[in-house]
Amino acid sequence: VRTSPVAAGELPRTVELTGKVVMDPNAGGKVQAVVAGRITPGPKGLPLPGQQVTKGEVLAYVTPEVGGKNRSLAESRLQRLRELSDTVPRKLIEEAESAVANEQLRAPVSGVIASAHVVSGQVVEARETLFEIVNPDRMLIEALAYDMAVATDISGAFIAVGDKQVPLRLLGVSRSLREQALPINFRAEGAALAMLAVGQPVRVFVQTRKKVSGIGIPSSAVVKNPANQAIVWVKTAPERFEPRTVIVEPLDGSNVAVTSGLQPGDRVAVRSATLINQIR
Repeated sequence: VRTSPVAAGELPRTVELTGKVVMDPNAGGKVQAVVAGRITPGPKGLPLPGQQVTKGEVLAYVTPEVGGKNRSLAESRLQRLRELSDTVPRKLIEEAESAVANEQLRAPVSGVIASAHVVSGQVVEARETLFEIVNPDRMLIEALAYDMAVATDISGAFIAVGDKQVPLRLLGVSRSLREQALPINFRAEGAALAMLAVGQPVRVFVQTRKKVSGIGIPSSAVVKNPANQAIVWVKTAPERFEPRTVIVEPLDGSNVAVTSGLQPGDRVAVRSATLINQIR
């Protein structure tokens, strides 16, 4: 059990928003087929989700079909045109070459394969998304705000990834409503983002410029009593702890602001509070 004295102060008023992890368009990309055709593996085989790729690496080939004809007919036509290269326009030969040439599907950026939707021999349509590539160290967080006053009064933002607190940098606020909410984009960077996946829902703690008087404590120090009230355990004497009912507000994902129920100087159990709470 570890306790820590608390002190009062002016803390930023924080609003918790619902968000999700989205792909950074400058650090990720999609691989789409330009022409319809059949998938054949690349030099290293078809990449699997989670596999590292580098920019420009050939992931697969698309063998096109020409007007419903099979490939052998297209190759025979190209061979005849090459034999008559002195009498036919060069343009026809180039068109025939492009018709039988395999389209190379290359990775637009370096990163990790987030999703793969192909198997060997699969027939795909033009513009069909076949691979998605993301950089796990560079992600965007999109939060939805239903109050314009919150969207225009942001001083900082955080998300909690496991037991780590990841700061966010505001990129901009959309001026177009989506499902009656304003999308807010934040940039997140760091090794902790490797634990997140594109599309994963997250809680975004947005700090405003307004202040609130309170006491900041770790969120792990707040537990529930049998009446489902938020309490903290305050050390009053050696090996003696007393429960205090508190009113808390979110702060940054790892800490909360206690606005009522504690006094400056109280020693609060910040570790193993759940174990103390089990004693009856």
